[in-house]
Amino acid sequence: MARRHDPERRQRIIDAAIRVVGRSGIAGLSHRSAAAEADVPLGSTTYHFKTLDELMVAALRQANEGFAKVVAARGALEDPRSDLAAELAGLMGEWLAGERTGVELEYELYLAALRRPALRPVAAEWCEDVAERLSRRTDPVTARALVALLDGICLQVLLTGAPYDEGYAREVLGRVIVAGSGA
Repeated sequence: MARRHDPERRQRIIDAAIRVVGRSGIAGLSHRSAAAEADVPLGSTTYHFKTLDELMVAALRQANEGFAKVVAARGALEDPRSDLAAELAGLMGEWLAGERTGVELEYELYLAALRRPALRPVAAEWCEDVAERLSRRTDPVTARALVALLDGICLQVLLTGAPYDEGYAREVLGRVIVAGSGA
């Protein structure tokens, strides 16, 4: 059925692309698979996203918002009285305890930037945003180290299937914070 005026079509295509990647991985995403999933004509996907990279950029940007929402909901990162290591460990636990497919999808799109240069700036936005938030509580070098550690812990949990160990995360994050403060 043709839809003449469909202001939500672009968003439906992005949502469909995310579902396709969640189900079939990056290799399963094409304009055709996104169009079929969104129930729109193939021409709609190429109208809104000239290249597959443009569609992936939009999907990655939307996927990045998932972690940003968890960060924003836990306003304690901004509170200088809170235990930063405990807050970060809790934040990771909350994120990993959610829909695992969504977290895996975010990382798959994030890691696709290794082979798709168009995705790199969007992947870097996530790192920069989190590092900027953490720089309000610590120095910029320590903030970047914390982001790398968060990334590494999340990736290990996803790759190994091991349960997330919040106590371990709190301990190692605390060590980086202490080392960065010169204490």
